[in-house]
Amino acid sequence: MSCDNYYDILNKLEALMIKLFNAVNVTLVSRCQNKSFSMDSYSISDFLLLGFSPHPDQQPLLLGLFLAMYLVIVLGNMCIILAIGSDPHLHTPMYFFLANLSFIDTCFSCTIVPKVLVNIHTQHHTISYTGCLMQMYFFMALTLLDDFLLAVMAYDSYKATFLPLRYTMIMCPQHCLLLVTTPWLCAHLLAFSPTLLMFSFCAPHSIPHFFCDLLPLLKLACLDIHIIQVMMSAEAALSCVVPLTFILVSYAHIIHTILWVPSMGGKHKVFSTCSAQLTVITLFYGTLFLVYVQPSSSYSSDTGMVASVIYTVVTPMLNPFIYSLRNRDMKEALWRLVGYGRCPTP
Repeated sequence: MSCDNYYDILNKLEALMIKLFNAVNVTLVSRCQNKSFSMDSYSISDFLLLGFSPHPDQQPLLLGLFLAMYLVIVLGNMCIILAIGSDPHLHTPMYFFLANLSFIDTCFSCTIVPKVLVNIHTQHHTISYTGCLMQMYFFMALTLLDDFLLAVMAYDSYKATFLPLRYTMIMCPQHCLLLVTTPWLCAHLLAFSPTLLMFSFCAPHSIPHFFCDLLPLLKLACLDIHIIQVMMSAEAALSCVVPLTFILVSYAHIIHTILWVPSMGGKHKVFSTCSAQLTVITLFYGTLFLVYVQPSSSYSSDTGMVASVIYTVVTPMLNPFIYSLRNRDMKEALWRLVGYGRCPTP
C-alpha cells in the first residue's frame, strides 16, 4: 500500500472522529441543559493552559530546562532505536522490547513537551479544543502503553532467568509481536472511553496545568463525574496495579534467584541493574498513583504539575541511561553506531 493510500485512510479516520466527537458533544450539552446546572454550558473553541510560574524572569530558566531535557529524551531514545536496529547481535526479545519502550517514551514526550516549549517561548498559552482532547487521548494511551510494556519487559526477564533453555522457544518472534501489539490495542481502547466523554464543559476554560491532563479537565466537564471516577478506578486497577504487581513479583523472584549465584561480581551486576530499574519504575508508578489513584475532589494542581513533570519528562530521560548505558552490549552497539568501533574497556 502506498503512502498516499495511508494518508487517505488517516484523513478519513480523522473526519470520522470529528463527526463522532461532535455527535457526542451535542448529546452531552443537551444532558447538561436538562439537568439545569448552576453554570451555563460554555461553547469552547480553545483552552488556556496556565502552566508554571507567570513571572517573566523565570521563563528563560523553564525554557532552558525543558528544552535540555527534551533533547536528551529524543536524542537518547533515537540512538537506542538506531543502535538496536543496526546491530544484528541485538535482535533479541529483550532489545526488541527496549526499542519499543524508547519509541513510546519519545512519542510520550513529543505529545507534551513541544507545546510546553512553544507556550513558554511565545507566552501564548492557548490550545485548541480539538488539540487539547487529542493531547489528552495520546497522553493517556502512551501512559497506559508504558505501564503494560514495563510489565512485558519484566515477564521477558523472568523467562530468561528461570527458563533459559526454553527461552528462545517461548519468546519466539510471533510471541514477541503479540506481547507488543496487545498492549498497543488495549492502551488505545482504554484511553478512548474517557476522551469520548469529555466534550462539554460547564466552567471557564482555564486549565491549571501545563498540558491537557484528565483530572484538571474533569473539574471543567459538564457531566456527572462519578461515571468517570468509576471508570478511572477500574482502569487504574487494570493498567497500574496489575502490571506493577507483576513487575514487583518478577523482580523479587529474580533477586531471590541471584542470591544463590556464587560469583560476587555477578551478584553486584544484577543487583545494580535491578536497583536502577526499580528506581525508575518507582518514580514512574509512584507519581502516577500520587496523581490518579485518589478522589478528584482532593486533586491539587500544584502537586499534579510536579508529579506530571516526573513521569512525562524525568523518567523518559532516565530510561536510556538505566536500560542501555549500564549494558555493555548496548554501549558497544552505540559506539559502533557513531563509528568508533568497540567500546573502550573501563
